[in-house]
Amino acid sequence: MTECVQRESAVLVHFTLKLEDGSTAESTRANGKPALFRLGDGSLSAALEQALLGLKAGDTKQFTLAPEEAFGGVSPDLIQYFSRRDFIDAGEPEVGAIMLFSGMGGSEMPGVIREVSGDSITVDFNHPLAGHRIQFDVEVLEIDPVLEANDANPVS
Repeated sequence: MTECVQRESAVLVHFTLKLEDGSTAESTRANGKPALFRLGDGSLSAALEQALLGLKAGDTKQFTLAPEEAFGGVSPDLIQYFSRRDFIDAGEPEVGAIMLFSGMGGSEMPGVIREVSGDSITVDFNHPLAGHRIQFDVEVLEIDPVLEANDANPVS
């Protein structure tokens, strides 16, 4: 086991993400299953990795990430407009609903219905937390470069 979090570490953590208003956006404590972070694999922002470096098992830390350090800003290019006819098979779209859309190559992308107006439906493909400052509360449970992903929820 590694003594502290390093650039290539696998880290088992409990975390809570809170929005500007203090509401909880996500927490591993809700299901009691910690998350596995692998530093250096590109799945975490550079700012998040930097905040974790040097922590030891048992350490807790609270920090805030600006939108561009967390999930990015809101990109107008990821807001698209569809015809109501495109939703015939899916049923009546409701504002706030998250729907899966087929992307290039057959992959699926989640989109949030932002507006339904006449024959036009506005869908936002930005990450749901894009544009938000995120307060991150983390507790390091274990640090191990060979930690197996089946022990935790991998985070992407």
